[in-house]
Parts: sequence; C-alpha cells; structure tokens
Amino acid sequence: MPIVKFLLIKNLPRARTGPLVTFLLFSFLSPLHAQNLTDEFVEKTEILVKLKPKTYEALDEELYSEKRDTSLLRYFANFSKENDYLEGQSYALNQLGMKYRNFSEYEKAVALHEQALAASERANNIDFKVLSLNMLGVVYRRTDGIKTALDYHQKALELAEQIENPSNHIKRSINVALNGIGNLYQTLEQYDLAILQFRRALKLEEELGNKLGLAINHQNIGHCLEEKGDLEEALENYRKSLAYNEEIDSEVGRVICKNSLAQIYLKQNMPYLALVLLEPLHSESEKIGDFSVTGLVYINTGWAHTKLGNYEEAETFIQKGLTMAQNRNMPSNILYAYEKMSDLENAKGDFKKAYESYKKASEYEKEISSATNLRYMNDIIVRYENDKKNSQIAVLAKENEIVRLRLKKNQTTLLVSALIVGLISSILYILYRQYQSKNEKRVLTLEQQMLRSQMNPHFLFNSLNSIKLYIINNEQKNAVHYLNKFSKLVRKILEASSQKEIPLSEELGTMELYMNIENIRFSNEIDFKIEVEKNININNIKIPSLTLQPFLENSLWHGLSPKEGEKKIKINVKHKDRGHVTIEIVDNGVGRTMAELNKENRVLKRKSLGIRITKERLANFAKDYQNKFDVDILDLFDENGDPIGTKVVLDIPTI
Repeated sequence: MPIVKFLLIKNLPRARTGPLVTFLLFSFLSPLHAQNLTDEFVEKTEILVKLKPKTYEALDEELYSEKRDTSLLRYFANFSKENDYLEGQSYALNQLGMKYRNFSEYEKAVALHEQALAASERANNIDFKVLSLNMLGVVYRRTDGIKTALDYHQKALELAEQIENPSNHIKRSINVALNGIGNLYQTLEQYDLAILQFRRALKLEEELGNKLGLAINHQNIGHCLEEKGDLEEALENYRKSLAYNEEIDSEVGRVICKNSLAQIYLKQNMPYLALVLLEPLHSESEKIGDFSVTGLVYINTGWAHTKLGNYEEAETFIQKGLTMAQNRNMPSNILYAYEKMSDLENAKGDFKKAYESYKKASEYEKEISSATNLRYMNDIIVRYENDKKNSQIAVLAKENEIVRLRLKKNQTTLLVSALIVGLISSILYILYRQYQSKNEKRVLTLEQQMLRSQMNPHFLFNSLNSIKLYIINNEQKNAVHYLNKFSKLVRKILEASSQKEIPLSEELGTMELYMNIENIRFSNEIDFKIEVEKNININNIKIPSLTLQPFLENSLWHGLSPKEGEKKIKINVKHKDRGHVTIEIVDNGVGRTMAELNKENRVLKRKSLGIRITKERLANFAKDYQNKFDVDILDLFDENGDPIGTKVVLDIPTI
C-alpha cells in the first residue's frame, strides 16, 4: 500500500468521526472514486509535502493515477513551491513539460523542464536533475536543436553513471540518455553507431522489463535499418515495436509504428497496402495531439497518392503536413514535406515547381545540418567513443582542482601543479604528433604504392612497344598522335600523384587518355564510353587521384583480354542520394570466375595490388566526410545464367 494512503487511513479516526470516516475510507480503497475527489487529492498533497519523499520512484508511486491530470499537477507544483518542497515541484513541472511536448508545444515544455531543473539543482537531488536534463534533451531533439540536445543528454548520462547503486529510475534514465545519443548518431547518419547505442539500451530495458523502452528501441533500430536500405530487417523491428506498444496499450506508439510500416511499404512500391495503414491514422494521430507524428502521417499519405497517380489528393495531404510543420517550427518535417512535394511535381511533369520544392528542401537541410552543429556533434562523438581516455583526464582534472583549492595560498604547490599539467599536456601533444606523423606516413606510402601501380613496367613497355610498331610500319601520324597522348598521360599521372584529391572531371579525362593508350594493343577493338547523369557537376565532386585506373586495368587484363568478339567498357556517373555519387565501371568481359581460371592457367601470374591500395586510399579519403565510401564488384549474367561481364560500383561521399 502506498505510504500516503496508509497514513491517511491511519490518521482518519483522529481527524474525523462518524459516516465521513467510512466514506473517506471507502473512497481510498476504491481507486475509481479517489481519482476524482479534489478534497482527497488536496489531503494527499498536504501529506506528501509534509513527508517530502526524496526519490522519483516514491513520488511516482503516490501520484501515478493523478499525473495525467494537468490541473492536479499544477496544484501539486504550486503547493510544493509554497512549502519549499523542491523535489515535488520538480516532479510536477517535469510531468507538465512532457504533456506539452507530446502536444508539440515545445516552448512551453522547455520552460517547464528548465524550472524543474532549477528546482532539482536547488535541492541538489541527482534523481530529478537527471530526469530534467533528459527531458530537455528530448524536447530539443524534437526541434532539431542538436547541439543543445547533446549537451543535456551527455550531462544526464554523466550524472547517472556516477551513482554506485542506481535505482530502477536511474537505470531507466541511463537508457533514455543512450537512446537520445543514439538518435543524434542517426542525425549524423552514422547508423551503425546508432544501432550499437540502441542495442545497448535494449539490453538494459530487457533487464528492467520495461516494455515501453523495448518498443522505443526496436522502433529506433528499425529506422536506422530503413535508412541503411535493409527494409526487411527494418520491418521486423517495427513489428516488434508495434507488438510491445499493443501490449502496453500505447496509442502514440501504435501510430508511430504503423506510420513507419507504411513508409516501408511505400519504399517497396506497395502504396495500396500503405494507405490501408495510413488512412485510419489521420484521426488517431490528431487525437493524441502530437503534431510531429500527425504531419508525417499526412505527408506519407500524400506520397502514397502520388504513387497511385491521385495528384490532387497527394497535394492536399502533403500541403497539410507542410503547414502543420511550418506552424510549429519542425524543420525535419518541413524538409520531408518539400522532398515529397518535389516528387509530386516531378510526377505531374511540372519540373519548374519540382525544382523550387527541391531547392527549399535543400535550404532546410542546410539549416538542420549547419556547420556549427556538425562540428560540435563530431567532437562529442569522439569524446564519447573514447570515454576511457576522457575519464582519466577528468579524474586528473578533478584531482588537480582539489589540490588547487586546498593549497591555493601555497605558491610552491601551485607551481608544481602547473608543471604537472604542462608535462601532461606536452606528453599528450607528443603522442598526438606521433599519431599524426604515422598517419601522414601511411597516406604517403599509399600514394607512392599507387603511383608505382599506375606506372608499372608492363604498361609502359606495352605502350612504347605499340608506338614503336607504328614507327616501324611508317605510320607517322598514329605514332605522333599516340606518343602525344602517352606523354600527356604520364604527365597527368605524375601531377595527380602529388595531390590528395582532384575534381572528378580531371579523373575522367585521365582515364580517357589511359584507355586510348591501352586500346592500341587491342587494335582499337574496345568500345569505351563515359556517361554522366544530368545535374551532376563533375567539377565540384572530389575524388582521390587515380582511383579508377586499377579497376579499368582489371577489366582490361582479366575481363576483356581473354574474350573473343565485341569488347566494351563503360563508365557511368549517377546520383545515389544527398551524400553520395555512384561511379559504375561496366565491362562485357568473361566474368570473374573465368578470369580466375585463366589466371591459374597462366605461366606468369601477375599479382595485382592496385584495387586493395585504392580501397585503403578511399577509406582514408572518406574520413574527411560525414558519409562512408563503398566498393562493390558484381558479376553480370544473362537470362541463362551465363556470365556476361563485371560491374564495379563505387559510392563516393560528397558531404
């Protein structure tokens, strides 16, 4: 029995007599009546403020049935403030803040959580500090205030992890912080790192038996997998989340999960199935009052109608979601709405409007991913991933601070402390320079290996031998023509080898020269083409110098050299997404299986290191970008399953 109910029953005979005692006793034993009796809540409030419980769990147990009523919460907050009960004030203000947050009243929510934080700091109560910090992080995350959200979640995590024997509430708060940090990894599109955080939180939620936490983490893992393109695994996690939400009867959770499932169906080109889920969510999402979720439901409904060719309905729903996002300052929803509006206009054939919507989406994307936020997030991530090192530094700083405070009048001790700090800083700087030097040496070694790979003797011998043959056959024009191309290629290779990265246009030009030279020994039989998709500015896209040559050489040496008949190589440059451009190298050679057999049967086996070196260079290149590179080599087959060539796919990061 909760302590307040016990004390009320125990003290009732002293305060009242006769039928009233029986009435109040019956009321407390019947939750259906007690919840609606203002007098009883006033009395419960007075007892709680008198007893002043110090933990969240104790207060939440007493006020669990009343915390959904904002008027009762406000009364409890005001009464606690009047009687200097800071923990009670912080509890009630945080509960009120959550209510406003769920109705997308973010400014009011922030104000309430800040008041709750101030009260918890005055009380010096870690339980309520952690709660307030996490709730502020959640609100700022909802409004894309990434820098501030990270600050609050990180502070909450640091405070919670200091407690030696944490309560269930503190363990849950650790999970909320981990979940928040995972969501911020999502914002950075670092999905693998985000999944690690969510799975760590998932394990802790399983230990606590918290089904709401399990539902939230499965939903978040599903979102990461969806962004990675693993739609089937994403569906599986969304369904698990929906099952937990059904079990705990969470209306908000059900709406979010069903909207996510519909979004997967849309990506799988099943708009009718998506609409079956989305249409009932219109009224359900409006009922819960979370305009962020409601806006997404409307935008996805518009997307489904776009796919079905119902353009008027599509525009109505997307515009409704856009207006909702604009009125409540939700940049992510605004960006999403403009993207879908651009797709709609494109489907209608109005390319001018499609481009205008695309530009607006790009503007909001820049606003959300501002340079300040990105730099700050990356700094936090590095600090978070190297927590052992940071903990040592923090401990050292704390020890130095204690020494400084105790002996601040002793100049000798201060001097010794300064020398220690200087020495540690010097050691750290030396270690950093050693790491930097090793990294630079490794990059230089890769570049040198790459240059040797491009300028291998076999290629030089073949090229000069082919030009010599033109001279012997008295084909002076061809000899001069190819000698000029050869000298120009050598110059470009030497120039590019001194540069870390070059424009894609220069790389393609160099590869065209290389193919012209190599084509001599194939009697110009190879049909080589380069195609660049419209709206791709190859002058603005950077790529490590001489990246494509090893793949072209591989196609020539292993794919086309042993092939009879028509020989083709094609380079395609395409859009992939906002952060990547795809470069495809497609040949119609004998395929990798036959190439391996040919390689085994050769007397002279050639060891190719160019592709391995190129992958290492691309990995080093991608460190300066948000997104990762990817290299895939695919076998191509005809309808009968016979090999018809090879495709190399390079995903190059652009942001």
